[in-house]
Amino acid sequence: MFKKVLIAEDLDSISQSIIHTLEELSIDDIQHVKYCDDAHIRIKKALAEKKPFDLLISDLSFKQDHRENKLINGEELIAAAKKTQPNIKTIVFSIEDKSFKIKSLFNILKIDAYVIKGRNSIKELEKAINRIYNNETGILLPEINTNTSTEKSIIEIESYDISLLKSLSKGLIINEIATEFKKSGIVPNGNSSIEKRLNKLKTYFKANNNVHLIAIAKDMGLI
Repeated sequence: MFKKVLIAEDLDSISQSIIHTLEELSIDDIQHVKYCDDAHIRIKKALAEKKPFDLLISDLSFKQDHRENKLINGEELIAAAKKTQPNIKTIVFSIEDKSFKIKSLFNILKIDAYVIKGRNSIKELEKAINRIYNNETGILLPEINTNTSTEKSIIEIESYDISLLKSLSKGLIINEIATEFKKSGIVPNGNSSIEKRLNKLKTYFKANNNVHLIAIAKDMGLI
């Protein structure tokens, strides 16, 4: 079983349940933090001391308070953790159940498991930990049906589209998006290509205009 696990969770009641589960699995070193910045600092420190964490369990949402943080959510934390320690195993433990969001975490951040918080989620988390330890990946618990036409449509949205929607939500016009994409190395980045893709997205989501498109994308958890 894993020997050293880090929990990033800002609710004490949930973190205590996770800690109890890890203790029952006879994990020796269990550490808990409430801020993503603190989690990343501990990962870097453990790596420098040549006593790295085996597993990171993180929520996606962290309530903001008076403290200023560089990493404000679980996605940013996992991305930073993977950059610091590429081989660290990761489980997202979150209430978020939108299939696109979950799919993107597997595809983009290469997480090992996603456990949706719910009635039996602690047992599901224990199951995920065991399965990851046995070298399984791509674990989604509880298993949800992603075979409906709506879910398939959501999953087909590409990372390019997300970048485009995020830029649009900032109030950028096509010329400005093209400039931003060129600076970031995102292609295609021509005005015509961007305009065609936006029109396709509006048709795809049956949006009346760009404002409507952004509202739909936010409601679906795409941005």
